[in-house]
Amino acid sequence: MTEKQSLLLVDDEPTNLRVLRTVLQEQYRLLFAKSGEEALQLLEKEHADLILLDVMMPGLTGFDVCARLKANPLTCAIPVIFVTALKDEMDETKGFEVGAVDYITKPISPAVVRARVKTHLSLVQAQELKQTRLQVIQRLGRAAEYKDNETGLHVMRMSHYAQVLALAYGFSEQKAEDLLHAAPMHDIGKIGIADSILLKPGKLTVEEYQEMQKHPLIGAEIIGDCESDLLKMAKAVALYHHEKWDGTGYPFGLSGEQIPIEARIVALSDVFDALTSARPYKQAWTIEATLQHIRAQKGLHFEPVLVDLLEQNLQQILEIKQRWAE
Repeated sequence: MTEKQSLLLVDDEPTNLRVLRTVLQEQYRLLFAKSGEEALQLLEKEHADLILLDVMMPGLTGFDVCARLKANPLTCAIPVIFVTALKDEMDETKGFEVGAVDYITKPISPAVVRARVKTHLSLVQAQELKQTRLQVIQRLGRAAEYKDNETGLHVMRMSHYAQVLALAYGFSEQKAEDLLHAAPMHDIGKIGIADSILLKPGKLTVEEYQEMQKHPLIGAEIIGDCESDLLKMAKAVALYHHEKWDGTGYPFGLSGEQIPIEARIVALSDVFDALTSARPYKQAWTIEATLQHIRAQKGLHFEPVLVDLLEQNLQQILEIKQRWAE
């Protein structure tokens, strides 16, 4: 049996609480409070998925209660709907400013109350699902690190570099954030490469290098075909981040704009951080030596526009490097 979601109903008028109880008790587990102070105390002991909150109450008003809830990390994510007889636009504006998600006016319509509650609980569930999916992607990215010499901090840095370059390239805030979260999956395919090749201290043989070149295909297979835009981006990054602008990369030898832009951005971000970071087999390159190499690869390995954007946003990238230093 599925556990019912919990609603906290707050109103100093018992009659109003009885009306809401009649409307909602069949679908939800209900908690009641007759003052703002009582509501805040109750939430220290009980969990609520959503709060229906009267505005005009003695002592703490609904505005006061909502502001305190939003200031508390333990309760800030709980959606608050004001249930009030107030119809002044200034009051509505204030309610949204303190963090409410909606208003229901008294006298209430049962159908409206049920619909608004259902809508906002669905939004919470959608956000929780998105957060869970993001955590799974991050954990998969961490799994690849356990198979490689690279560290979690490398993945953090190059992902943030990718976000900076994406914004500079013209990505929307949301798409750039998606790339931030997709980039850690770029080497997930290394899970399928033998340790004897992946961790070999010396130069790889031709056969071993050919085996290593399979990791983008393995990564794409691990991520699979998904409807999620974030996972579609992660798959493109995993599959194409070793392609080169001039067509000499792998696994398909794509060139120029045949290579998805997300993969072109991750390729440059990955190389910049790899060169400027110390590894068991190499010392960190200086920033100037790294930039000289990247300039030399402009139009060969890397898209020329991205090289220019890297230099134009170098200060921000160096701040990220410092923030996530080893």
